[in-house]
Amino acid sequence: MAVERPDLGLPPGSLVYVGDQKPTETSLSIIGYDPIGSWTKTAATVEELLSYRNDAGITWINVNGLDDTDSISKLAKTYGLHNLSIEDILNTEHRPKVEAFEDYLFIIAKAITWNEEQGPEYEQISIVLTNNTVITFQEHPGDCFDAIRKRIEVNAGRIRKMGSDYLAYAILDSMVDEYFKTLDKLGQRLEEYETQAVDETGRDFLKQLQFVKQQVLGLRRIIWPLRESISTLQRLDTEYITEELTPFLKDLYDNILQCAETIESYRELIVSIMEVNLSSVSNRMNEVMKVLTIISTIFIPLTFVVGVYGMNFKYMPELEHPLGYPVTWGVMALIALGMIAFFKRRHWL
Repeated sequence: MAVERPDLGLPPGSLVYVGDQKPTETSLSIIGYDPIGSWTKTAATVEELLSYRNDAGITWINVNGLDDTDSISKLAKTYGLHNLSIEDILNTEHRPKVEAFEDYLFIIAKAITWNEEQGPEYEQISIVLTNNTVITFQEHPGDCFDAIRKRIEVNAGRIRKMGSDYLAYAILDSMVDEYFKTLDKLGQRLEEYETQAVDETGRDFLKQLQFVKQQVLGLRRIIWPLRESISTLQRLDTEYITEELTPFLKDLYDNILQCAETIESYRELIVSIMEVNLSSVSNRMNEVMKVLTIISTIFIPLTFVVGVYGMNFKYMPELEHPLGYPVTWGVMALIALGMIAFFKRRHWL
């Protein structure tokens, strides 16, 4: 889908929404927690949202929908976000990245979900990490973070005992888990195409395979930059990433690396399927040409015999012989049968 770029020609830091879909209505929610308890609230305005902040523990602010640029800008400026960061939040076509600022850490990642009809669907998730607050900006309502919210609510695992950096990690880890689900679905589809590669000879098969190839390339454009971003997070010397998070980031990097390797294997598999299909079509065409060539070869001597006796010479004894006609047919039949026997002996038939 073509993306309108209303930001082109504007100065850097201009707060304009950029995306391939119409922005959805903005809604605000906040979760606060500490080792003792947790709570969840929604808010109609940024002022109401900020009044719920949990200064004693960890606060997770979630913004669904990017339609209300004024509210997004007001919230961002409350936490000292640079105008360029706010611009990146509103530009949903941005590639994944990590940027370290003096007052916060800024992460852009892509959430991927599987649609049975359309294949992979993408949504940009922008994450702002401060000392005790994580802010997430999403394009649409609905996400893959329900498991995180449940763990916070019931105090499962270590999430309520860790800092805000662990919450940011958990959000990224949840997205990467969805990558695996999408890659599994895509792998199943490619396995089906692989079994059909030899038998399918129509153009529709290649069109479908080309469509899947485009989906794989789209996933690659998301997964490889995120791999670089996770690697950057591991190397960052910042107060917002604690030593406790190091093994978790290493595990996350291993997972995203596995996704990247899977994508590369899918690219090679698609090329292999195309080659097998084209080879199968070519072999079928060769079989047809072989049959037509054999038929033509059989008729070459028969055409010669017919041509000789079709000449209008006056003195041709065979023409007046009473057995001339059946003998000619017999000779022609023997020639044809002899050639067929020869072709079979040579395994050409």
